[in-house]
Amino acid sequence: MPSHLRPGLAVGPALTIPRAELTERFSRSSGPGGQGVNTTDSRVELSWDVAGSAVLSDVQRERLVARLGHRLVDGVLTVTASEHREQRRNRDAAAHRLAALVADAVAPPGPARRATRRTRGSQERRLTSKKQRSATKQMRSSRPSRDD
Repeated sequence: MPSHLRPGLAVGPALTIPRAELTERFSRSSGPGGQGVNTTDSRVELSWDVAGSAVLSDVQRERLVARLGHRLVDGVLTVTASEHREQRRNRDAAAHRLAALVADAVAPPGPARRATRRTRGSQERRLTSKKQRSATKQMRSSRPSRDD
């Protein structure tokens, strides 16, 4: 089924968060908006219960908790959007932000780093620059060096 026909928030080709699992809250935004900023609830908080979600596999849930654990409050991931003047645009922005965040967190880890050694030239350049920096600082010092 094409992603635009699936009910819910499409995170990736294999993962769609059902709209029933998403919670939206609206409040007054502090940004631009003229006279309407004091009367319109344009700020959007989009929340998703990661711990209680039925669409996640155990592996996906572990990755999400491991990578986004600092953002979870009681297993709930919350994203806010208030950069637009219209509530509809803020709803879209929050949905895109949540989808991108979840997609990055659920993605499998990259290949392991292969350990390499520094080249001899890079080590020599590093030591040479350290000696030059030391000499420059010695010349700048107001006190004469103790080597004299």
